[in-house]
Amino acid sequence: MTSPEESNRGLVLVVDDDADIARFVALNLRLEGFEVVTAGDGYQALAHLARRRPDMVLLDVMMPMVDGVELTRQLRSDPMTASLPIILLTAKNLSADKIVGLTTGADDYIVKPFDTQELVARVHSVLRRHREIRELSPLTGLPGNARITREVTGWMRQGNEFALCYVDANHFKSVNDAYGFVRGDDFISTLASSLHRGVVGAGPPLAFLGHVGGDDFIILCVPEQVQAITQRAIMDFEERALVLYDERDRERGYVEVTDRQGNPVRAGFVTLSIGVAISSHRVFTDPREVVEVATEMKSVAKKHSGSFVAIDRRQTL
Repeated sequence: MTSPEESNRGLVLVVDDDADIARFVALNLRLEGFEVVTAGDGYQALAHLARRRPDMVLLDVMMPMVDGVELTRQLRSDPMTASLPIILLTAKNLSADKIVGLTTGADDYIVKPFDTQELVARVHSVLRRHREIRELSPLTGLPGNARITREVTGWMRQGNEFALCYVDANHFKSVNDAYGFVRGDDFISTLASSLHRGVVGAGPPLAFLGHVGGDDFIILCVPEQVQAITQRAIMDFEERALVLYDERDRERGYVEVTDRQGNPVRAGFVTLSIGVAISSHRVFTDPREVVEVATEMKSVAKKHSGSFVAIDRRQTL
């Protein structure tokens, strides 16, 4: 089955002063479903980039005026193209030349004459790697929303029973207000680690853990793992989070912040609300339905004091 990523390959800019090679590379990439534009030198390449940002650049090293290494340096120094995937093409086969190209910022290095299948495989590999990096949370290193949606869709298509746990931190705003966002990030990182320990501790099959953003996380697992994962994660987080509070706050059991009127308010320690949707109780036809049910149950969990797990047990009529 063709995935959404495979049906929309993206735009590739091929830069080579040898027109025959540029046409050959472009032809093979178009056969793979890519949109391709070509440039004969570095200046033409920069002109193309100014008009439309491609998904990847295939760049010949040996070119007049602006060579491939210098163009790579320029692309990496520009914030708009700093993360652009780049593969260098060259007739040179010396280790020193490869090192120069890679240390300049290229993602891969292919020596001419190259095998067509290898070229296509490397293009796919570099694009896949960049897509995965873009989807990771920079704070926790966990997959983000695009990957979460694909995972939920995949679990639904498999037809096996699954549970989606929506994890949210209570009183997290008070941490940011009292200590600043740097300490808040520490709480988020600690929560991610505790959830990971809960997932790993539950054993096989390994559950999926994703970071929606902020203090929201998603866990996909089999229904039998819900209790083990959530209980372990809650206990681990509440224990590890204690050391993140100032000693004075830790001793008195609350954080003091001010409300919008400037009045002092006592905020409790951060706890977890977890809403769970289970496919064995409902027939889901869309990933959004699963998330909506889990979000609804998360709201139910928030009505309880302390950390709480609310599981949807309603049956589809």
